[in-house]
Amino acid sequence: MSPVGTETTRLIVLRGNSASGKSTVAAEIRSRYGRGLAIVGQDNLRRIVLREHDKPNAANIGLIDLTARYALDHGFHVIVEGILYASHYGDMLTALTADHRGTTRLYYLHVPFEETLRRHATKLEATEYGEAEMSTWYRELDLIPDGNEHVITAEASVSDTVQLIMTDAGLASEPHVVQR
Repeated sequence: MSPVGTETTRLIVLRGNSASGKSTVAAEIRSRYGRGLAIVGQDNLRRIVLREHDKPNAANIGLIDLTARYALDHGFHVIVEGILYASHYGDMLTALTADHRGTTRLYYLHVPFEETLRRHATKLEATEYGEAEMSTWYRELDLIPDGNEHVITAEASVSDTVQLIMTDAGLASEPHVVQR
């Protein structure tokens, strides 16, 4: 495609299985950083906006890409977060990260299936789906080929994960200059 964002925008991709903590980490990064950071959530765009099943070549893949690019081009830092299966979203994420002019970091939150189930039981939507559905969704270390993803294990706390990502992406020390 074409270059996106600026040399000062940050693009963070958070991937992992259901209940691995992606949404929690993204929300905490935004809470600590403040305004000027967009969260492009796969669940929101796929399930809420489009009400679409997760499948190859689905419309949400392009919508995630377009939304992230739009936010980056308008000076926002962006977190793209979701399960984002490598087989479905890998090409889009590879192109997006290659096109981004600023700092780009990719993370995979790796949580064993048993821990995924334990964490899921604490969520509000725990009664909507369970172990049977989650076992069909779970993919062990579903990394993007040559994606240079930093794997964060289940032993890392939310606070430590947030601090690591913010420091690594350059958000921890950056002044909050954008007030939208």
